[in-house]
Amino acid sequence: MSYKRILLKLSGEALMGDKQFGIDHDRLNQYANEIKDVVRDGIEVAIVIGGGNIFRGIQAENGGIDRVQGDYMGMLATVINSLALQSALEELGVFTRLQTAIKMEQIAEPYIKRKAVRHLEKGRVVIFGAGTGNPYFTTDTAASLRAIEVGADVILKGTRVDGIYDSDPEKNKNAVKYDKISFTEVYEKGLNVMDLTAFTLCNENNLPIVVFDMNKPGNLKRVVNEEANVGTLVEF
Repeated sequence: MSYKRILLKLSGEALMGDKQFGIDHDRLNQYANEIKDVVRDGIEVAIVIGGGNIFRGIQAENGGIDRVQGDYMGMLATVINSLALQSALEELGVFTRLQTAIKMEQIAEPYIKRKAVRHLEKGRVVIFGAGTGNPYFTTDTAASLRAIEVGADVILKGTRVDGIYDSDPEKNKNAVKYDKISFTEVYEKGLNVMDLTAFTLCNENNLPIVVFDMNKPGNLKRVVNEEANVGTLVEF
């Protein structure tokens, strides 16, 4: 097993399950159990979760809300999801810490890199909320930045599809899945893995990415154990 410390990136939309909005508690508990399994194996786990199930800053702009204001609203949505995941993990006996890029001392620690690393070394799951704390940056970028800062071995991007395809597999039944692909190939083929800022950060800092289906039970553990044909590895 080569991954000692991982950063798991989850989308807010994934927490909706079959709902149209908000948090599906069955899906939340499934994720918490998956995370508990890898923590029990001694893997150090950091998490960044989006807020799209509650609010997306970019959508606010279309509704007449100032983009910067909308992005801050989106950051608060990520904190709501982070609190929910923290609660679900602690119900299972998993020790956690929530750190936020915007100070909210009553509910979370402010993000401090040294503290985050120490928590990980002690076996606590560290959840990073509020994105980067800056407008115009996505939670994908926050995930890349935090992974690099805390020295993660890999970003595991949990999605609802089982990897990266040459076209949208939900629209094209003949789409071809890649088991491995290089950063250069992703650029050249124009594939949508993460937003360009986040993806470039990973490329420039030699941080591999695995895209996989988080909704399939046991998949997180399979990816951490580097089982064949689970997800797509973006490497150099």
